[in-house]
Amino acid sequence: MRKSAAAATSVVFFALAPGLVAGFVPWYLTNGWTRNDSRDRWLLEVLGIALVVASVAVLIYAFVRYVIEGLGTPAPVAPTERLVIGGLNRYVRNPMYLAVVATILGQALLLGRPILLVYAAIVFATMAAFTLWYEEPVLAQQFGSEYEDYCKQVPRWLPRVRHGSRD
Repeated sequence: MRKSAAAATSVVFFALAPGLVAGFVPWYLTNGWTRNDSRDRWLLEVLGIALVVASVAVLIYAFVRYVIEGLGTPAPVAPTERLVIGGLNRYVRNPMYLAVVATILGQALLLGRPILLVYAAIVFATMAAFTLWYEEPVLAQQFGSEYEDYCKQVPRWLPRVRHGSRD
């Protein structure tokens, strides 16, 4: 896949998948980003903003890596030609899923809406099931021993910082 086509497809997928899961649904669940009127929440709001900003930055960075390094997209309908093991994927196999869940958790802190904590748990459980039952078997079939070696070195969900790694 050409990088320009991968980039265009990734933009569409970004709007449809993370945009829906971490954008539209939380907006809907909170009646248009309505905040809890509780006062004295400024620290939680600041933490929520920081988490949302950092998570969205991670998500955008990861999408760009899939285009540049993988020559494809994160979308199952237009997968990468090469296994993406650089960038944040050196530390955790699923940085995009973690970023989506972290975005929702940040929104929960910012808005003071516990329903978003429940939603984040449901999203994580769904992504974990998709990863185990679909994504990993497909990647193992597509990339074989390269993917098996990668799985041995990089954890699925809890990032591990390795010293001396280069991108």
